[in-house]
Amino acid sequence: MIPAHWTAHHREEDGEVLGYLRPEGGGAYVPVNPFGQPLGHAASEHEARGVLDDQGLASLAELWHMTLPGRAEPVTVRIVEVTPEHVRVANADYGFEEADIGHVFVLDVPARLQDVRGGVQDRAVTGGDQAEPGLGPG
Repeated sequence: MIPAHWTAHHREEDGEVLGYLRPEGGGAYVPVNPFGQPLGHAASEHEARGVLDDQGLASLAELWHMTLPGRAEPVTVRIVEVTPEHVRVANADYGFEEADIGHVFVLDVPARLQDVRGGVQDRAVTGGDQAEPGLGPG
């Protein structure tokens, strides 16, 4: 579940949640997408909100890597649905024989997913409140 001390950032036009501001102390915030993945460095509130305006929802369209217990290689997944409690991801990895393409996994939020481009794109992460994901049937 998204921690209560994170501040939701909404799109002005329709109120859609673009992500959250995760406080880092000293007036700095890390912008995180709707499932808790950091999108940038700790910055001022204004700068962090700008990152969410630019990248918050767009990050949901990307491919992500999910790590599974007992499996050395991550599984490539697509985001299907995000709520403050769960993110549903679908298997998009033809090399993952344990589940069909499209098989849905349910992860607790904040979810630990890795951007397939090697991290949070070129965005560093500082600190965090992220817990290990819970896997459940989709």
